[in-house]
Amino acid sequence: MAVRLDMTISLDGFVAGPDDGPGQPMGRGGFRLFDWLDRRLEEGPSGQVFAEALATRAVLSGRRTYELAGRWGGDHHDGVPIVVLTHAVPDDPPPGSVVYATDVRQAATLARAAAGDGDVLVHGAGAAQALLRAGELDEVELHVVPVLLGRGRRLFDHLPAAHVELELVRRLETPPTEDLPRRVTHLRYRVRR
Repeated sequence: MAVRLDMTISLDGFVAGPDDGPGQPMGRGGFRLFDWLDRRLEEGPSGQVFAEALATRAVLSGRRTYELAGRWGGDHHDGVPIVVLTHAVPDDPPPGSVVYATDVRQAATLARAAAGDGDVLVHGAGAAQALLRAGELDEVELHVVPVLLGRGRRLFDHLPAAHVELELVRRLETPPTEDLPRRVTHLRYRVRR
């Protein structure tokens, strides 16, 4: 069982373009990071990675990501429990299988318990950084798209100066096709403690 960050990222480290917000969740130009998902390949490296993400048994998300994603309608995939890490619990009740947590360790504990013997899928730069600082993140899966966004929201902008060591455990590359000339490289790292 692993708590695994799953993020698509530009080559210059951005997970969203500039001016991201409610009306533009991926910022200007940010949706091109997800061209690799458009085909949702059933075969090949990207299909394998996509299937693994959908096989996770719980989701842990930062509140900002959760809100910008339209709360996933209360169901990220297959009705799995969703734990939302937030600074303040909203007054309105959460939809579906969503629970809120204000403490990062509590959020990780709830997500691990909900996942049972399965993996936890983590979304959001803020949640990822909080989990790393707390020593609660086991793996980092990055889908690196060879584009430069230049500005926007970086994945690891607000980490302390402490060193975090990662061990590459898998590298998969999707070759370009006529309809999708841009490659994507899937990198999975284990967080070394």
